[in-house]
Amino acid sequence: MKAFRFASIVVLAFAGFGVAQATTLDEVKSNGYIRGASANEVPYSFMDENGSAKGIGPDVAAAVLKTMGVSEVDWSVTPFGSLIPGLKAKRFDFVAAEMNILPDRCKQVAFTEPNSSYGEGLMVPTGNPKKLHSYEDIKKDPSLKVAIVSGADQLDFLHGLGVPDSQIVMIQANADALSTIQTGRADAYAATELTVAQLVKGATGVEQAEPFSDPVIDGKPARSYGGFDFRLEDKDLLDAFNKALVEFKKTDDYKKILTSYGLSPESVEAARTKKTADLCAGK
Repeated sequence: MKAFRFASIVVLAFAGFGVAQATTLDEVKSNGYIRGASANEVPYSFMDENGSAKGIGPDVAAAVLKTMGVSEVDWSVTPFGSLIPGLKAKRFDFVAAEMNILPDRCKQVAFTEPNSSYGEGLMVPTGNPKKLHSYEDIKKDPSLKVAIVSGADQLDFLHGLGVPDSQIVMIQANADALSTIQTGRADAYAATELTVAQLVKGATGVEQAEPFSDPVIDGKPARSYGGFDFRLEDKDLLDAFNKALVEFKKTDDYKKILTSYGLSPESVEAARTKKTADLCAGK
């Protein structure tokens, strides 16, 4: 009996060892802070010259967490492509990078309701010598190269339009986009409209392609809806944050944050009305 009892304890111990330990709101409050991740992409989430987290995600997160009784966020900067792996590895508790809510991502992490909405854009050399005004224009000429950030949604958009990998140049961060275009490594940089608008400010040798037509994938305009992401097992923390976020989105303060970073009133309203359940279902 003793041998059997010991063996049972060992089996139970190993079984428990493999179960992910959920992080709860009570645990966060007990610690006195929560760990957040930024991708350092203006204007979605970035660190300013003082080392403070700014942007649509961090600003809204700070306001929402304050209503939840959490006043301190320990921020870390992570390449966009490493955000989901880092979250799942528990290097931080949530991601505030306005990550587009997509069905494949919904299988890996738990998203809040949308916090923002935005369209697409292209950064091109000054004068737009290749006359690029859409992602479809890149497909028309096999000699063209388009740069995107590794792990970004633009890969899905380009693939959806039939642009092959041979025309796509992967870069690690938005900060690499300027030199990629200026040196001719790529003919254009594909990103969201806000990202492109921020990058061309004060920069030489580049401009935002205008006019620009958003890509249409499977009959639907490629409009992105950014949200905060949590680990799948952290349901208590997600539910508490989501409830507070939904209430904050009803306020003028929410609208002021988004419009201060360049989002239109129409985009703010789109973020207020779209549902994550529909986005995760591909609707």
